[in-house]
Amino acid sequence: MTRYVFKMPDLGEGTVEAEIVAWHVKVGDHVAEDQVMAEVMTEKAAVEVPAPVTGRVVALAGGPGDMVRVGAELVVFDTDSGEGFAEPAPEHAAEPAPQPPPQPAPSRSGEGAAPARQSPAPQASPQPAAATAREAVRASRVMASPASRRRAREAGIDLAQVQGSGPHGRITRKDLDAVLSGAVPAAPGAPPAKRPAMTLAMRTGTEEIKVIGVRRVIANRMTDAKRNIPHFAYVEEVDVTELESLRQHLNAKVPAGSTSLTYLPFLVAALARVLEQYPQCNAWFDTERNTVIRHRAVHAGIATQTPDGLKVPVVRHAEARTLWDLADEIKRVSDAARTGKATKEELTGSTITVTSLGKLGGIVSTPIINAPEMGIIGVNKAIERPVVMNGAIAVRRIMNLSTSFDHRFVDGYDAAAMVQALKDMLEHPATIFIPG
Repeated sequence: MTRYVFKMPDLGEGTVEAEIVAWHVKVGDHVAEDQVMAEVMTEKAAVEVPAPVTGRVVALAGGPGDMVRVGAELVVFDTDSGEGFAEPAPEHAAEPAPQPPPQPAPSRSGEGAAPARQSPAPQASPQPAAATAREAVRASRVMASPASRRRAREAGIDLAQVQGSGPHGRITRKDLDAVLSGAVPAAPGAPPAKRPAMTLAMRTGTEEIKVIGVRRVIANRMTDAKRNIPHFAYVEEVDVTELESLRQHLNAKVPAGSTSLTYLPFLVAALARVLEQYPQCNAWFDTERNTVIRHRAVHAGIATQTPDGLKVPVVRHAEARTLWDLADEIKRVSDAARTGKATKEELTGSTITVTSLGKLGGIVSTPIINAPEMGIIGVNKAIERPVVMNGAIAVRRIMNLSTSFDHRFVDGYDAAAMVQALKDMLEHPATIFIPG
């Protein structure tokens, strides 16, 4: 038997280990060269690992959630058995199930037959004797099926007070439905019918969920960000009435099949303009070199909820894109992230992040900075509110921006000034498209 040991490959960008997210093969499986064996997760992205040879899997290194260092044993193959795949063993016809031996027929005289046992009548729960007797007499005179009687008992309906519509006055399910709905009142003097009591049951037990894959990466990054970055939070409300009017006007002219405009393309376009004046907010902090890196390009991260957890695909060079181009690219990278088709390059390299909960946006949020970035912009729900304008009450569409900044390198004044500049541009959306 020839053994082939496949080691964890170097996945680049200084990766020293990777987490096993899922195995697509098991010990004993025959695999073909280039067949996907496993999915592993680095700090950057999920990577599929193909088989380097054709053979039979002899051993696997660990299970989902385990970390494997680069260069350590990952899979062991038996390559001698890998020329062809094993044929499934022929299935044998199922044998007929053994029949139970015939039971002797009971004799007419009753000899050899066990005497039939009479089941004792069910005992009613103890009630006041007089009331029980009266109810039993009334119920015995009512024509109703056992199912109807049971339903009436559960609902607290006195069958003696219900007018039956069935043959010979039999009470039907329809009659009980009418009483319960109030469409047909019970007979005069009858107590009101009670609706079935809601059954509440205690829930017990726990569920253990191992934190692996994207969720583990998110947890680690959020923990590091909150532990190491002193967050400065700043919230400002923005009147987006004019922006909403422009958005609807432009969407009315969108050709069929084209991407409709949301608030995000306008926000990213305005952000790209504003950050030119506030470069300290469009920056990274390199902890190893103890250096702040300011970026001239605006690579906007778009926080996106996916079935695998939160991902941040990147719209690169937002400063060089038109409004429609931004809308198309935001949709493209977000869809790629949701479907798991985003590349490692599309999920890394953002210089500032925009996060939005859409219609669930709430009033205020406290977004966590996506390290190594310096700031994050949170979009909240836009709603109509009464506001005072020129001494009069007017209905305006208001949306809050919830922002967080790294207070080590972005002063509160500069952060507030940046948000105010962004607010001014969104409230006068024409200025987004005016050069200078």
